[in-house]
Amino acid sequence: MAVELRDFSWQRMIEAVQAVRERALRATAALERAGIPYAVAGGNAVAAWVSRVDRAAVRSTQDVDILVRRSDFEAVKAALEAVGFVHAQVMDVTCFIDGPGGNPRDAVHLLFAGEKVRESYPLPTADVTERERADDYHVVALEALVRMKLNSFRRKDQVHLQDLIALGLVDASWLSGPGGGGVSPRVPGVRRRHPADRVHHRAGPDPEDPHPSRRTARATASLAGSWPAHRLGRARPGA
Repeated sequence: MAVELRDFSWQRMIEAVQAVRERALRATAALERAGIPYAVAGGNAVAAWVSRVDRAAVRSTQDVDILVRRSDFEAVKAALEAVGFVHAQVMDVTCFIDGPGGNPRDAVHLLFAGEKVRESYPLPTADVTERERADDYHVVALEALVRMKLNSFRRKDQVHLQDLIALGLVDASWLSGPGGGGVSPRVPGVRRRHPADRVHHRAGPDPEDPHPSRRTARATASLAGSWPAHRLGRARPGA
């Protein structure tokens, strides 16, 4: 089937970004009013953290991922339906489509706190208490966000981790336990395999490598390589 191409349009691009922002703010405002604990997760959480360092490094995303407790689901459902969202189950994902005629791409996706998104994941998602307050919403804490990104570790998760490393939000201290080894104090369950791994987590450009993108790719591979052994079969950047 041939793809129908429309004219190039700055306006359409801007509207796409604004629609995600509006959807996220409408959903979080509804949860705030209902007094339901939650945290913005996924790409919007990464963007929120990245913007604290360098606005130019922010990546747009079509996803609105929100972390809630399963025990609060009925309250979440009532709060989101009250502001126009429609509950749906799409490919085992609990989501709320934006209006009766909405597209599953234009949806709020729920993540359930303390549960594994997939059984193969090493760890469950964070709890809603692992969050920080932004201007008008709550966002997943950085440590929990990195843990969740390592859990899923799809290509976009790898890119998000590279962004966090490149900006110095994640550095060598994340893989250094007491005395320089053992379990990471920042991401529980992660073990550093070799002291040399820390070299790849220095903030700022590597003076011996003129290509920062290569440095961050190595850093992400090192971080992922320190994940529990049963994740070794998954694809890694730079491998």
